[in-house]
Amino acid sequence: MPDRADDVRSATRTADAQVEPDGGLEDTALVEACLAGNREAFDTIVHRHQRRIYQLCYRFAGNHEDASDLAQDVFIRAYRGLRSFKGNSAFGTWLYRVAVNVCLNRVGSRPLRTFFPLNAIDRPDPRVEAMDTALERGERAAEVRAAISRLPKKQRAALILRVYHDLPHEEIAGILGSSVGAVKANFFHAIANLRKLLTVQS
Repeated sequence: MPDRADDVRSATRTADAQVEPDGGLEDTALVEACLAGNREAFDTIVHRHQRRIYQLCYRFAGNHEDASDLAQDVFIRAYRGLRSFKGNSAFGTWLYRVAVNVCLNRVGSRPLRTFFPLNAIDRPDPRVEAMDTALERGERAAEVRAAISRLPKKQRAALILRVYHDLPHEEIAGILGSSVGAVKANFFHAIANLRKLLTVQS
């Protein structure tokens, strides 16, 4: 399969653009067509998934410029690694896995410039009362952003996918390549660590 990094960058450059009709083909059929040499098939994949991938990258990066770069990298890596998609999970889950790996590798453990701008939050998990209050009311915004950026990678990923993308533990386990129990533990520890960090900072 030829390297189309420049084409993929072009296709993902406008993540907020109107998604074009894609003919309704299943993701697996598009992957097969792409592997068979149909270049337009991957463009359809990009159009179909770019908004969710961009939003995920934005949760990690906290600003549009870095999120756009991360999203482009995700689709480039996905294109180059399409042959590794075996269909054992949904294509969207596989793509999320690529995206999380890209974000964790690129972002690392360093605090970001504008990590988690609070006006971009969608629907926090109702069980996370202390964090939910801080997020919804905008209280201690800088402390919350700093605390989240200091979480270990697996905990941060579990938190983002569960709280900000409202994914079930089972799907998060598939994305992170771990067990459901490990995801629940990482989420639990992420919340506990956030509370400790916020208590220390107060």
